[in-house]
Amino acid sequence: MAKNTVIGFLGSTLDASKRDSSRWQKWRPTIGLCMQQDLRVDRLILLHGEKHESLARFITQDIASVSPETSVEPHRINFDDAWDFEEVYTELLDFAQGFPFDPEHEDYLVHITTGTHVAQICLFLLTEARFIPGKLLQTQPRRGQPDPSGSWNAIDLDLSRYDSIAQRFAASSRESTSFLKGGIETRNAAFNTIIDEIEQVATRSSAPLLLMGPTGAGKSLLARRIYELKAEKHQLSGPFVEVNCATLKGDNAMSALFGHRKGAFTGAVADRAGLLRSADGGMLFLDEIGELGLDEQAMILRAIEEKRFLPMGSDKEASSKFQLIAGTNLNLIDAVASGAFRDDLFARLNLWTFHLPGLADRKEDIEPNIDYELERYAAAEDTRVTFNKEARERYLAFATGPNAIWSGNFRDLSASITRMATLSPDGRIDRKTVDMEVARLQRLWTSDRGDDDDTQLSAILGAERLTRIDPFDRAQLSEVVKVCRHSASLSAAGRDLFAVSRQSRSSTNDADRLRKYLMKFGLSFDEVRAR
Repeated sequence: MAKNTVIGFLGSTLDASKRDSSRWQKWRPTIGLCMQQDLRVDRLILLHGEKHESLARFITQDIASVSPETSVEPHRINFDDAWDFEEVYTELLDFAQGFPFDPEHEDYLVHITTGTHVAQICLFLLTEARFIPGKLLQTQPRRGQPDPSGSWNAIDLDLSRYDSIAQRFAASSRESTSFLKGGIETRNAAFNTIIDEIEQVATRSSAPLLLMGPTGAGKSLLARRIYELKAEKHQLSGPFVEVNCATLKGDNAMSALFGHRKGAFTGAVADRAGLLRSADGGMLFLDEIGELGLDEQAMILRAIEEKRFLPMGSDKEASSKFQLIAGTNLNLIDAVASGAFRDDLFARLNLWTFHLPGLADRKEDIEPNIDYELERYAAAEDTRVTFNKEARERYLAFATGPNAIWSGNFRDLSASITRMATLSPDGRIDRKTVDMEVARLQRLWTSDRGDDDDTQLSAILGAERLTRIDPFDRAQLSEVVKVCRHSASLSAAGRDLFAVSRQSRSSTNDADRLRKYLMKFGLSFDEVRAR
Protein backbone atom coordinates (compact mmCIF):
# COMPACT_ATOMS: atom_id res chain seq x y z
CA MET A 1 0.00 0.00 0.00
CA ALA A 2 1.32 3.44 -0.94
CA LYS A 3 2.22 5.74 1.93
CA ASN A 4 0.34 8.98 2.50
CA THR A 5 2.58 12.04 2.61
CA VAL A 6 1.09 15.40 3.61
CA ILE A 7 2.78 18.70 2.72
CA GLY A 8 1.61 21.81 4.51
CA PHE A 9 2.50 24.96 6.38
CA LEU A 10 2.66 25.21 10.14
CA GLY A 11 -0.22 27.45 11.24
CA SER A 12 1.45 30.17 13.26
CA THR A 13 -1.97 31.28 14.56
CA LEU A 14 -4.33 28.30 14.14
CA ASP A 15 -1.80 25.72 15.41
CA ALA A 16 -0.66 27.86 18.33
CA SER A 17 -2.25 27.48 21.78
CA LYS A 18 -1.53 27.56 25.48
CA ARG A 19 0.85 24.79 26.27
CA ASP A 20 -1.34 23.13 28.88
CA SER A 21 -4.12 20.54 28.84
CA SER A 22 -6.64 23.07 27.52
CA ARG A 23 -5.03 22.82 24.09
CA TRP A 24 -6.73 19.46 23.57
CA GLN A 25 -10.11 21.16 23.63
CA LYS A 26 -9.11 23.33 20.68
CA TRP A 27 -9.09 22.49 16.98
CA ARG A 28 -5.57 22.84 15.59
CA PRO A 29 -5.42 22.03 11.84
CA THR A 30 -2.02 20.31 11.72
CA ILE A 31 -2.74 18.26 14.83
CA GLY A 32 -6.31 17.54 13.76
CA LEU A 33 -5.36 16.04 10.38
CA CYS A 34 -3.21 13.47 12.22
CA MET A 35 -6.15 12.53 14.47
CA GLN A 36 -8.52 11.40 11.69
CA GLN A 37 -9.90 7.87 11.95
CA ASP A 38 -10.20 7.53 8.14
CA LEU A 39 -6.98 9.29 7.10
CA ARG A 40 -3.59 7.71 7.68
CA VAL A 41 -0.73 10.22 7.66
CA ASP A 42 2.53 8.29 7.31
CA ARG A 43 4.70 11.32 6.67
CA LEU A 44 4.20 15.03 7.30
CA ILE A 45 6.39 17.64 5.59
CA LEU A 46 5.92 20.63 7.92
CA LEU A 47 6.87 23.91 6.26
CA HIS A 48 7.71 26.81 8.59
CA GLY A 49 9.89 29.87 9.03
CA GLU A 50 12.91 30.21 11.29
CA LYS A 51 11.04 32.29 13.88
CA HIS A 52 8.54 29.46 14.40
CA GLU A 53 11.10 26.75 15.27
CA SER A 54 9.80 26.44 18.84
CA LEU A 55 6.17 26.06 17.74
CA ALA A 56 7.21 23.47 15.12
CA ARG A 57 8.95 21.36 17.79
CA PHE A 58 5.93 21.64 20.12
CA ILE A 59 3.50 20.58 17.36
CA THR A 60 5.79 17.69 16.40
CA GLN A 61 5.66 16.42 20.00
CA ASP A 62 1.84 16.63 20.10
CA ILE A 63 1.59 14.74 16.80
CA ALA A 64 3.80 12.02 18.24
CA SER A 65 1.39 11.62 21.15
CA VAL A 66 -1.75 11.28 18.99
CA SER A 67 -0.26 9.61 15.89
CA PRO A 68 3.01 7.86 16.72
CA GLU A 69 3.07 6.23 13.25
CA THR A 70 3.39 9.68 11.62
CA SER A 71 6.92 10.78 10.74
CA VAL A 72 7.18 14.58 10.95
CA GLU A 73 9.86 16.24 8.82
CA PRO A 74 10.18 19.96 9.54
CA HIS A 75 11.31 21.96 6.48
CA ARG A 76 12.40 25.54 6.92
CA ILE A 77 11.33 28.15 4.31
CA ASN A 78 11.95 31.79 5.15
CA PHE A 79 10.05 34.64 3.48
CA ASP A 80 11.04 38.28 3.79
CA ASP A 81 7.40 39.07 3.11
CA ALA A 82 4.94 36.17 3.38
CA TRP A 83 2.35 38.25 1.48
CA ASP A 84 4.60 38.91 -1.53
CA PHE A 85 3.20 36.62 -4.23
CA GLU A 86 6.33 36.61 -6.39
CA GLU A 87 8.63 35.76 -3.49
CA VAL A 88 6.36 33.07 -2.02
CA TYR A 89 5.69 31.39 -5.36
CA THR A 90 9.39 31.40 -6.29
CA GLU A 91 10.44 29.86 -2.96
CA LEU A 92 7.75 27.19 -3.11
CA LEU A 93 8.57 26.40 -6.73
CA ASP A 94 12.20 25.86 -5.72
CA PHE A 95 11.00 23.59 -2.94
CA ALA A 96 8.76 21.56 -5.28
CA GLN A 97 11.43 21.20 -7.96
CA GLY A 98 13.98 20.03 -5.41
CA PHE A 99 11.71 17.63 -3.51
CA PRO A 100 12.29 13.89 -4.20
CA PHE A 101 8.72 12.98 -5.18
CA ASP A 102 8.06 9.27 -5.64
CA PRO A 103 4.45 8.96 -6.93
CA GLU A 104 4.79 5.20 -7.49
CA HIS A 105 5.27 4.58 -3.78
CA GLU A 106 3.70 7.63 -2.12
CA ASP A 107 0.37 9.46 -2.40
CA TYR A 108 0.70 13.20 -1.79
CA LEU A 109 -1.79 15.51 -0.10
CA VAL A 110 -1.22 19.28 -0.01
CA HIS A 111 -2.70 20.85 3.11
CA ILE A 112 -4.02 24.33 2.22
CA THR A 113 -5.81 25.25 5.47
CA THR A 114 -2.75 26.80 7.10
CA GLY A 115 -0.31 29.48 5.96
CA THR A 116 -1.10 32.92 4.55
CA HIS A 117 -3.68 33.22 1.80
CA VAL A 118 -0.83 33.91 -0.61
CA ALA A 119 0.91 30.69 0.44
CA GLN A 120 -2.33 28.73 0.03
CA ILE A 121 -2.83 30.15 -3.47
CA CYS A 122 0.73 29.28 -4.44
CA LEU A 123 0.37 25.70 -3.18
CA PHE A 124 -2.85 25.41 -5.19
CA LEU A 125 -1.17 26.70 -8.37
CA LEU A 126 1.82 24.39 -7.99
CA THR A 127 -0.46 21.40 -7.44
CA GLU A 128 -2.74 22.34 -10.34
CA ALA A 129 0.34 22.67 -12.60
CA ARG A 130 1.58 19.25 -11.38
CA PHE A 131 4.82 20.60 -9.92
CA ILE A 132 3.47 18.85 -6.83
CA PRO A 133 1.90 15.55 -7.98
CA GLY A 134 -0.92 15.30 -5.48
CA LYS A 135 -4.38 16.28 -4.32
CA LEU A 136 -5.40 19.24 -2.20
CA LEU A 137 -6.34 18.58 1.42
CA GLN A 138 -8.74 20.86 3.30
CA THR A 139 -9.47 20.57 7.05
CA GLN A 140 -12.01 22.42 9.17
CA PRO A 141 -13.45 22.37 12.71
CA ARG A 142 -16.73 20.62 13.43
CA ARG A 143 -19.37 23.21 14.11
CA GLY A 144 -21.25 23.19 17.42
CA GLN A 145 -19.15 20.58 19.21
CA PRO A 146 -15.71 20.60 20.89
CA ASP A 147 -13.72 18.26 18.70
CA PRO A 148 -9.96 18.81 18.33
CA SER A 149 -9.79 16.51 15.28
CA GLY A 150 -12.22 18.43 13.04
CA SER A 151 -13.00 17.04 9.57
CA TRP A 152 -11.20 16.78 6.26
CA ASN A 153 -11.77 16.32 2.55
CA ALA A 154 -9.48 15.88 -0.44
CA ILE A 155 -9.86 17.76 -3.72
CA ASP A 156 -8.58 16.07 -6.88
CA LEU A 157 -7.82 18.72 -9.50
CA ASP A 158 -8.23 16.25 -12.37
CA LEU A 159 -11.56 17.67 -13.57
CA SER A 160 -12.22 14.67 -15.80
CA ARG A 161 -12.89 12.68 -12.62
CA TYR A 162 -15.96 14.80 -11.84
CA ASP A 163 -18.84 13.79 -14.10
CA SER A 164 -20.91 16.95 -13.76
CA ILE A 165 -17.91 19.22 -14.28
CA ALA A 166 -16.68 17.14 -17.23
CA GLN A 167 -20.14 17.32 -18.79
CA ARG A 168 -20.26 21.10 -18.33
CA PHE A 169 -16.82 21.50 -19.93
CA ALA A 170 -17.81 19.26 -22.83
CA ALA A 171 -21.06 21.15 -23.34
CA SER A 172 -19.23 24.48 -23.16
CA SER A 173 -16.71 23.28 -25.74
CA ARG A 174 -19.51 22.14 -28.06
CA GLU A 175 -21.25 25.48 -27.67
CA SER A 176 -18.02 27.35 -28.46
CA THR A 177 -17.40 25.26 -31.57
CA SER A 178 -21.02 25.63 -32.70
CA PHE A 179 -20.73 29.38 -32.10
CA LEU A 180 -17.67 29.60 -34.38
CA LYS A 181 -19.63 27.77 -37.08
CA GLY A 182 -22.52 30.19 -36.77
CA GLY A 183 -24.78 27.48 -35.40
CA ILE A 184 -24.59 25.60 -38.72
CA GLU A 185 -24.37 21.82 -38.34
CA THR A 186 -21.49 21.40 -40.75
CA ARG A 187 -20.76 17.88 -41.97
CA ASN A 188 -17.36 18.20 -43.63
CA ALA A 189 -14.91 16.33 -41.37
CA ALA A 190 -11.85 18.37 -42.40
CA PHE A 191 -13.61 21.68 -41.75
CA ASN A 192 -14.97 20.52 -38.39
CA THR A 193 -11.45 19.49 -37.33
CA ILE A 194 -10.16 22.96 -38.26
CA ILE A 195 -12.90 24.67 -36.25
CA ASP A 196 -12.24 22.46 -33.21
CA GLU A 197 -8.56 23.43 -33.29
CA ILE A 198 -9.31 27.14 -33.81
CA GLU A 199 -11.63 27.07 -30.79
CA GLN A 200 -8.88 25.63 -28.59
CA VAL A 201 -6.26 28.07 -29.84
CA ALA A 202 -8.52 31.12 -29.70
CA THR A 203 -9.48 30.61 -26.06
CA ARG A 204 -5.98 29.67 -24.86
CA SER A 205 -3.69 31.97 -26.81
CA SER A 206 -3.34 35.65 -27.67
CA ALA A 207 -0.85 34.95 -30.47
CA PRO A 208 -1.69 36.06 -34.04
CA LEU A 209 -3.84 33.77 -36.18
CA LEU A 210 -3.52 33.47 -39.96
CA LEU A 211 -6.63 32.43 -41.90
CA MET A 212 -5.88 31.36 -45.46
CA GLY A 213 -8.42 30.44 -48.09
CA PRO A 214 -10.18 31.62 -51.24
CA THR A 215 -12.33 34.74 -51.37
CA GLY A 216 -15.74 34.08 -49.88
CA ALA A 217 -14.62 31.09 -47.78
CA GLY A 218 -15.77 32.84 -44.60
CA LYS A 219 -12.55 34.30 -43.17
CA SER A 220 -14.14 37.60 -42.14
CA LEU A 221 -17.15 35.97 -40.49
CA LEU A 222 -14.94 33.49 -38.64
CA ALA A 223 -12.63 36.28 -37.39
CA ARG A 224 -15.59 38.18 -35.98
CA ARG A 225 -16.93 35.07 -34.26
CA ILE A 226 -13.52 34.39 -32.71
CA TYR A 227 -13.61 37.92 -31.33
CA GLU A 228 -17.12 37.45 -29.95
CA LEU A 229 -16.12 34.16 -28.34
CA LYS A 230 -13.10 35.72 -26.62
CA ALA A 231 -15.09 38.77 -25.55
CA GLU A 232 -17.74 36.52 -24.02
CA LYS A 233 -15.02 34.81 -22.00
CA HIS A 234 -13.74 38.26 -20.88
CA GLN A 235 -10.44 37.75 -22.69
CA LEU A 236 -10.86 40.96 -24.71
CA SER A 237 -12.35 44.27 -23.64
CA GLY A 238 -11.79 46.42 -26.73
CA PRO A 239 -13.56 46.50 -30.10
CA PHE A 240 -13.32 44.37 -33.23
CA VAL A 241 -11.63 46.41 -35.96
CA GLU A 242 -11.63 45.08 -39.53
CA VAL A 243 -9.81 46.46 -42.55
CA ASN A 244 -9.41 45.17 -46.09
CA CYS A 245 -5.75 45.78 -46.86
CA ALA A 246 -6.42 45.63 -50.61
CA THR A 247 -8.06 49.06 -50.30
CA LEU A 248 -5.02 50.65 -48.63
CA LYS A 249 -2.40 52.23 -50.86
CA GLY A 250 0.41 54.74 -50.29
CA ASP A 251 -0.03 57.39 -47.60
CA ASN A 252 -3.61 56.26 -47.13
CA ALA A 253 -2.36 52.85 -45.93
CA MET A 254 0.03 54.31 -43.37
CA SER A 255 -2.52 56.84 -42.17
CA ALA A 256 -5.39 54.35 -41.92
CA LEU A 257 -3.34 51.79 -40.01
CA PHE A 258 -1.04 53.86 -37.83
CA GLY A 259 -2.72 57.26 -37.73
CA HIS A 260 -1.18 60.65 -38.47
CA ARG A 261 -0.62 64.07 -37.02
CA LYS A 262 -2.22 67.14 -38.52
CA GLY A 263 -0.15 68.38 -41.46
CA ALA A 264 1.73 65.10 -41.93
CA PHE A 265 0.86 65.19 -45.64
CA THR A 266 -1.37 67.09 -48.04
CA GLY A 267 -4.93 66.64 -46.91
CA ALA A 268 -4.08 65.76 -43.30
CA VAL A 269 -6.19 68.54 -41.82
CA ALA A 270 -6.64 66.91 -38.41
CA ASP A 271 -5.07 64.26 -36.20
CA ARG A 272 -6.12 60.67 -36.91
CA ALA A 273 -5.87 57.87 -34.36
CA GLY A 274 -5.55 55.01 -36.87
CA LEU A 275 -6.98 51.50 -36.81
CA LEU A 276 -4.26 49.96 -34.64
CA ARG A 277 -4.92 52.39 -31.83
CA SER A 278 -8.67 51.94 -32.25
CA ALA A 279 -8.21 48.19 -31.69
CA ASP A 280 -6.49 48.69 -28.31
CA GLY A 281 -7.69 45.99 -25.92
CA GLY A 282 -9.57 44.23 -28.68
CA MET A 283 -8.94 42.48 -31.98
CA LEU A 284 -7.59 43.72 -35.31
CA PHE A 285 -8.53 41.74 -38.42
CA LEU A 286 -6.32 42.53 -41.40
CA ASP A 287 -8.05 40.91 -44.34
CA GLU A 288 -5.97 40.38 -47.50
CA ILE A 289 -2.78 41.15 -45.57
CA GLY A 290 -0.77 39.99 -48.58
CA GLU A 291 -1.80 43.21 -50.34
CA LEU A 292 0.06 45.44 -47.86
CA GLY A 293 3.24 47.16 -49.00
CA LEU A 294 6.61 46.17 -47.54
CA ASP A 295 6.89 49.36 -45.44
CA GLU A 296 3.49 48.76 -43.85
CA GLN A 297 4.43 45.13 -43.26
CA ALA A 298 7.55 46.19 -41.34
CA MET A 299 5.54 48.52 -39.10
CA ILE A 300 2.86 45.88 -38.53
CA LEU A 301 5.55 43.42 -37.43
CA ARG A 302 6.90 45.89 -34.87
CA ALA A 303 3.41 46.68 -33.63
CA ILE A 304 2.74 42.96 -33.10
CA GLU A 305 5.99 42.32 -31.27
CA GLU A 306 6.41 45.54 -29.27
CA LYS A 307 2.84 46.86 -29.17
CA ARG A 308 4.25 50.22 -30.30
CA PHE A 309 4.33 52.15 -33.58
CA LEU A 310 4.98 55.64 -34.92
CA PRO A 311 2.06 57.59 -36.43
CA MET A 312 2.82 59.56 -39.58
CA GLY A 313 4.26 63.00 -38.87
CA SER A 314 4.71 62.29 -35.17
CA ASP A 315 7.91 62.11 -33.16
CA LYS A 316 6.13 60.33 -30.31
CA GLU A 317 5.30 56.64 -30.40
CA ALA A 318 1.79 55.35 -29.80
CA SER A 319 0.92 52.06 -28.15
CA SER A 320 -1.86 49.54 -28.63
CA LYS A 321 -2.31 46.06 -27.24
CA PHE A 322 -4.48 44.00 -29.57
CA GLN A 323 -4.80 40.47 -30.86
CA LEU A 324 -4.20 40.14 -34.58
CA ILE A 325 -6.01 37.92 -37.03
CA ALA A 326 -4.75 38.09 -40.59
CA GLY A 327 -6.57 36.78 -43.63
CA THR A 328 -5.39 36.16 -47.18
CA ASN A 329 -6.36 34.36 -50.35
CA LEU A 330 -2.75 34.44 -51.56
CA ASN A 331 -0.08 31.80 -51.11
CA LEU A 332 2.16 33.74 -48.73
CA ILE A 333 4.97 31.21 -49.13
CA ASP A 334 5.13 32.11 -52.83
CA ALA A 335 4.86 35.81 -51.94
CA VAL A 336 7.82 35.48 -49.55
CA ALA A 337 9.84 33.69 -52.24
CA SER A 338 9.11 36.47 -54.75
CA GLY A 339 9.97 39.23 -52.25
CA ALA A 340 6.40 40.57 -52.11
CA PHE A 341 5.92 39.59 -48.47
CA ARG A 342 8.40 39.89 -45.61
CA ASP A 343 9.70 36.56 -44.37
CA ASP A 344 9.99 37.81 -40.76
CA LEU A 345 6.33 38.88 -40.71
CA PHE A 346 5.26 35.58 -42.24
CA ALA A 347 7.26 33.72 -39.59
CA ARG A 348 5.47 35.73 -36.89
CA LEU A 349 2.05 35.01 -38.39
CA ASN A 350 2.70 31.38 -39.16
CA LEU A 351 2.48 30.10 -35.58
CA TRP A 352 -1.23 29.38 -36.01
CA THR A 353 -2.18 29.03 -39.68
CA PHE A 354 -5.52 27.61 -40.74
CA HIS A 355 -6.50 26.84 -44.34
CA LEU A 356 -10.24 27.26 -44.86
CA PRO A 357 -11.55 25.13 -47.75
CA GLY A 358 -13.78 26.63 -50.41
CA LEU A 359 -17.41 25.63 -50.82
CA ALA A 360 -16.60 23.34 -53.76
CA ASP A 361 -14.47 21.26 -51.36
CA ARG A 362 -17.26 21.16 -48.77
CA LYS A 363 -20.18 19.81 -50.78
CA GLU A 364 -21.56 18.07 -47.66
CA ASP A 365 -22.06 21.49 -46.06
CA ILE A 366 -24.10 23.00 -48.87
CA GLU A 367 -27.46 21.69 -47.63
CA PRO A 368 -27.15 22.99 -44.03
CA ASN A 369 -25.89 26.31 -45.40
CA ILE A 370 -28.93 26.57 -47.68
CA ASP A 371 -31.14 26.23 -44.60
CA TYR A 372 -28.98 28.78 -42.77
CA GLU A 373 -29.31 31.29 -45.62
CA LEU A 374 -33.09 30.83 -45.71
CA GLU A 375 -33.23 31.52 -41.97
CA ARG A 376 -31.06 34.58 -42.42
CA TYR A 377 -33.32 35.84 -45.22
CA ALA A 378 -36.38 35.31 -43.01
CA ALA A 379 -34.79 37.33 -40.20
CA ALA A 380 -33.70 40.15 -42.52
CA GLU A 381 -36.91 40.46 -44.55
CA ASP A 382 -39.42 39.18 -42.01
CA THR A 383 -40.60 36.71 -44.65
CA ARG A 384 -40.19 32.95 -44.47
CA VAL A 385 -39.46 31.22 -47.78
CA THR A 386 -38.99 27.48 -48.42
CA PHE A 387 -38.39 25.18 -51.40
CA ASN A 388 -40.98 22.79 -52.71
CA LYS A 389 -39.68 19.22 -52.77
CA GLU A 390 -38.90 19.02 -56.50
CA ALA A 391 -37.17 22.39 -56.53
CA ARG A 392 -35.05 21.56 -53.49
CA GLU A 393 -33.91 18.26 -54.99
CA ARG A 394 -33.07 19.96 -58.29
CA TYR A 395 -31.10 22.75 -56.62
CA LEU A 396 -29.20 20.37 -54.33
CA ALA A 397 -28.35 18.08 -57.24
CA PHE A 398 -26.89 21.03 -59.13
CA ALA A 399 -25.20 22.66 -56.12
CA THR A 400 -23.40 19.47 -55.12
CA GLY A 401 -22.69 18.27 -58.63
CA PRO A 402 -19.56 18.61 -60.79
CA ASN A 403 -20.87 21.61 -62.76
CA ALA A 404 -21.18 23.85 -59.69
CA ILE A 405 -17.77 25.47 -59.25
CA TRP A 406 -18.81 28.04 -56.59
CA SER A 407 -16.05 30.46 -57.58
CA GLY A 408 -17.36 33.00 -55.07
CA ASN A 409 -17.82 30.32 -52.42
CA PHE A 410 -20.34 31.17 -49.69
CA ARG A 411 -20.94 34.61 -51.14
CA ASP A 412 -22.25 32.95 -54.30
CA LEU A 413 -24.48 30.62 -52.27
CA SER A 414 -25.83 33.44 -50.11
CA ALA A 415 -26.59 35.60 -53.15
CA SER A 416 -28.20 32.65 -54.93
CA ILE A 417 -30.58 31.85 -52.07
CA THR A 418 -31.43 35.53 -51.65
CA ARG A 419 -32.29 35.86 -55.34
CA MET A 420 -34.55 32.81 -55.36
CA ALA A 421 -36.28 33.84 -52.12
CA THR A 422 -36.88 37.34 -53.44
CA LEU A 423 -38.33 35.97 -56.70
CA SER A 424 -40.79 33.74 -54.79
CA PRO A 425 -43.39 36.16 -53.39
CA ASP A 426 -45.73 33.32 -52.43
CA GLY A 427 -43.06 31.92 -50.07
CA ARG A 428 -42.30 28.79 -52.14
CA ILE A 429 -39.27 28.40 -54.41
CA ASP A 430 -40.40 26.27 -57.35
CA ARG A 431 -38.62 24.34 -60.10
CA LYS A 432 -38.87 27.19 -62.61
CA THR A 433 -37.16 29.60 -60.20
CA VAL A 434 -34.39 27.07 -59.56
CA ASP A 435 -33.82 26.49 -63.30
CA MET A 436 -33.52 30.24 -63.84
CA GLU A 437 -31.04 30.52 -60.97
CA VAL A 438 -28.95 27.59 -62.19
CA ALA A 439 -28.67 29.23 -65.62
CA ARG A 440 -27.74 32.54 -63.99
CA LEU A 441 -24.98 30.90 -61.92
CA GLN A 442 -23.58 29.15 -64.97
CA ARG A 443 -23.40 32.45 -66.83
CA LEU A 444 -21.80 34.11 -63.83
CA TRP A 445 -19.12 31.46 -63.45
CA THR A 446 -18.46 31.32 -67.19
CA SER A 447 -17.98 35.09 -67.19
CA ASP A 448 -15.74 34.96 -64.10
CA ARG A 449 -13.47 32.36 -65.67
CA GLY A 450 -13.36 34.14 -69.04
CA ASP A 451 -13.96 30.67 -70.47
CA ASP A 452 -14.49 31.12 -74.25
CA ASP A 453 -15.16 27.40 -74.71
CA ASP A 454 -18.01 27.35 -72.21
CA THR A 455 -19.34 30.61 -73.64
CA GLN A 456 -19.48 28.94 -77.08
CA LEU A 457 -21.22 25.86 -75.73
CA SER A 458 -23.66 27.94 -73.71
CA ALA A 459 -24.61 29.88 -76.83
CA ILE A 460 -25.29 26.66 -78.73
CA LEU A 461 -26.85 24.47 -76.04
CA GLY A 462 -28.22 27.02 -73.60
CA ALA A 463 -26.95 27.39 -70.03
CA GLU A 464 -29.46 24.96 -68.55
CA ARG A 465 -28.56 22.13 -70.95
CA LEU A 466 -24.88 22.85 -70.42
CA THR A 467 -25.24 22.10 -66.69
CA ARG A 468 -26.18 18.50 -67.54
CA ILE A 469 -22.93 17.79 -69.39
CA ASP A 470 -19.89 16.44 -67.54
CA PRO A 471 -16.74 18.62 -67.60
CA PHE A 472 -14.93 15.75 -69.40
CA ASP A 473 -17.48 15.79 -72.24
CA ARG A 474 -17.47 19.58 -72.34
CA ALA A 475 -13.76 19.69 -73.15
CA GLN A 476 -14.16 17.21 -76.02
CA LEU A 477 -17.33 18.84 -77.34
CA SER A 478 -15.69 22.30 -77.29
CA GLU A 479 -12.92 21.06 -79.61
CA VAL A 480 -15.46 19.44 -81.92
CA VAL A 481 -17.45 22.68 -82.12
CA LYS A 482 -14.33 24.69 -82.94
CA VAL A 483 -13.45 22.38 -85.82
CA CYS A 484 -17.02 22.35 -87.15
CA ARG A 485 -17.18 26.13 -87.16
CA HIS A 486 -14.03 26.35 -89.26
CA SER A 487 -14.95 23.57 -91.70
CA ALA A 488 -16.91 23.95 -94.92
CA SER A 489 -18.75 20.66 -94.56
CA LEU A 490 -19.54 17.78 -92.22
CA SER A 491 -17.12 15.53 -94.13
CA ALA A 492 -14.30 18.10 -93.94
CA ALA A 493 -14.79 18.47 -90.18
CA GLY A 494 -14.79 14.67 -89.81
CA ARG A 495 -11.56 14.32 -91.73
CA ASP A 496 -9.85 16.87 -89.46
CA LEU A 497 -11.18 15.40 -86.23
CA PHE A 498 -10.39 11.76 -87.09
CA ALA A 499 -7.20 12.37 -89.09
CA VAL A 500 -5.10 9.94 -87.06
CA SER A 501 -7.52 7.11 -86.35
CA ARG A 502 -8.79 7.03 -89.96
CA GLN A 503 -5.31 5.96 -91.12
CA SER A 504 -5.72 2.59 -89.41
CA ARG A 505 -9.08 1.76 -91.04
CA SER A 506 -9.59 0.34 -94.55
CA SER A 507 -12.86 2.15 -95.03
CA THR A 508 -14.02 5.33 -93.33
CA ASN A 509 -17.14 7.39 -92.98
CA ASP A 510 -15.94 10.36 -90.96
CA ALA A 511 -19.07 12.38 -91.64
CA ASP A 512 -21.33 9.68 -90.20
CA ARG A 513 -19.06 9.24 -87.20
CA LEU A 514 -19.17 12.99 -86.46
CA ARG A 515 -22.93 13.17 -87.04
CA LYS A 516 -23.53 10.45 -84.44
CA TYR A 517 -21.23 12.17 -81.96
CA LEU A 518 -23.12 15.48 -82.26
CA MET A 519 -26.45 13.68 -81.93
CA LYS A 520 -25.41 12.55 -78.41
CA PHE A 521 -25.84 16.18 -77.41
CA GLY A 522 -28.90 16.87 -79.54
CA LEU A 523 -26.89 18.85 -82.09
CA SER A 524 -26.40 18.82 -85.86
CA PHE A 525 -23.54 20.18 -87.95
CA ASP A 526 -25.76 22.86 -89.50
CA GLU A 527 -27.02 23.93 -86.08
CA VAL A 528 -23.45 24.32 -84.77
CA ARG A 529 -22.47 26.34 -87.83
CA ALA A 530 -25.58 28.52 -87.67
CA ARG A 531 -25.22 29.45 -84.01
